[in-house]
Amino acid sequence: MDTAEYPHLRDPDVQMMLRTKNGDDEAFTQLVENYQDRLIGIFSHLLRDREAAEDLAQETFMRIYRARNGYEPTAKFSTWLFRIANNLASNTRRSKGRKKETPLNIRDSGPLGPRPEEKLIAEKSGMMPTRQLARSEIQAVVQEALAELNERQRVAVLLHKFEGMSYADIGETMELTTAAVKSLLSRARENLRVKLEGYVRQDCSGPA
Repeated sequence: MDTAEYPHLRDPDVQMMLRTKNGDDEAFTQLVENYQDRLIGIFSHLLRDREAAEDLAQETFMRIYRARNGYEPTAKFSTWLFRIANNLASNTRRSKGRKKETPLNIRDSGPLGPRPEEKLIAEKSGMMPTRQLARSEIQAVVQEALAELNERQRVAVLLHKFEGMSYADIGETMELTTAAVKSLLSRARENLRVKLEGYVRQDCSGPA
């Protein structure tokens, strides 16, 4: 393959997917190891149901494996994977309707094991606690604030803050323009700020 035609060939995960396409099941196993916990973390935040998150992560990898023979590296592997994951999550939420969700145990979430989401969002949003709150109180407040974002805003925040994806990559994942992603994240930040303003203060020196 030509890197001019397929600029994402330099992505090591794309290379592993191409090896999978050629029958290398060990390469696929490595991809699962690289992304399984990350997918479960994202699904857990979206669905607030750990068991459903694990099932959807497995389904995502099954779809990727079934699609291996027709795979073409037209995007970063992570972008392609999270696009499939996002579509699966959207379908699952629609099928559940407004069924009451099970609270997520935040200690079990995050792609790298335990990760305090309230601290991550506060720091990256330029917000810092106004007082020392109990960990469980902070978790509950931030989890509620995230849950009240609409579906697209929540996905954009998770991909941008937790996965570190660029606006362009989020746009590819969510099938939006870069401008639309910027607007989406701006509205999400404002909604989080309004929801959390009683618990955090804006730090002007922090990132936008």
